[in-house]
Amino acid sequence: MEFKAKDIAMILLGTVEGDGEVMLNNISKIDQGVPGTLTFLSNPVYTKFIYTTLASAVIVSRDFKPEEKLECTLIRVEDPYAALAGLLKIFQQFKPLKKGIEQPSFTSSSATLGEDIFLGAFAYVSDHAVIGNNVRIYPHVFIGENVVIGDNTTLFSGVKIYADCKIGSDCILHSGAVIGADGFGFAPNADGPFAKIAQIGNVIIEDFVEIGANTTVDRATMGSTIIRSGVKLDNLIQIGHNVEIGQNTVIAALTGVAGSSKIGKNCVIAAQVGIAGHIAIGDNVKLGGKAGVMTNIPDNSTMIGAPVQDFKDFMRSMAIFRKLPQLSGDVSELKKWMRKMEE
Repeated sequence: MEFKAKDIAMILLGTVEGDGEVMLNNISKIDQGVPGTLTFLSNPVYTKFIYTTLASAVIVSRDFKPEEKLECTLIRVEDPYAALAGLLKIFQQFKPLKKGIEQPSFTSSSATLGEDIFLGAFAYVSDHAVIGNNVRIYPHVFIGENVVIGDNTTLFSGVKIYADCKIGSDCILHSGAVIGADGFGFAPNADGPFAKIAQIGNVIIEDFVEIGANTTVDRATMGSTIIRSGVKLDNLIQIGHNVEIGQNTVIAALTGVAGSSKIGKNCVIAAQVGIAGHIAIGDNVKLGGKAGVMTNIPDNSTMIGAPVQDFKDFMRSMAIFRKLPQLSGDVSELKKWMRKMEE
């Protein structure tokens, strides 16, 4: 499928600088561009590539000022990254959607299937499950008893949803995601092995949530583990039982959230963060990579380190840490000098 640069600009509410008639048939990275592709410049680190890219057109900000001659057409917009995200979404909509029920697959006679769904081969829909309209269920998906799935949601191959869980509309669950496995609940016995505590709650995932590959969200011991609307979870994340994650929070890969912790809305949590159980993280909090969170964190905090501390304090501490070898040598010399003075 081909578009003219001026057509892309119209879609993005941008302006063209250069040849608006140039034809574009794909999207590329700016440092790997080839003729006929569209790319974008958002991060200043990549500015040098705009002068050598072979891409035919580049989405840039309205205030971008080239320092050298450019061979490419520019499409100027307010926010290049947001514009590209919107454009990719539009391109995605041009792909044909699968519909129909493939065989072999199983659907319980008591389950309810919406209109225009796709049910892939070897998928299993259990008793009393309710599937909304325009849902895409790819092969080898398991949907447990009494599960509810909202309209326009996509479950990629290998997703497992345990009984009684609820998935909202316009959600995406990537391959290998497991929703509703037992929470990690065991009681110690004085005379031997741990006793398993029954996990009788469920998981509620609200609308517009995306969950990455091989991420797990455990069911509550009682009540619900809740993922609020707009949350984005990366691959390989563990969400413990009775956790609640607020609206529009994003969490990067390899993060673990222990049971009964509450995370506020609009938080940004980087990769490999560990969050202890039964704590509260406020709204608009930012946590740096590998942070270790063991206490409550107030709203609007930016923290890093293990255990976490204020970002500015952490950077000052790191500046001192880098000087420790020198400081250690200085202390040794000072001790030698003091011994001589005493003698």
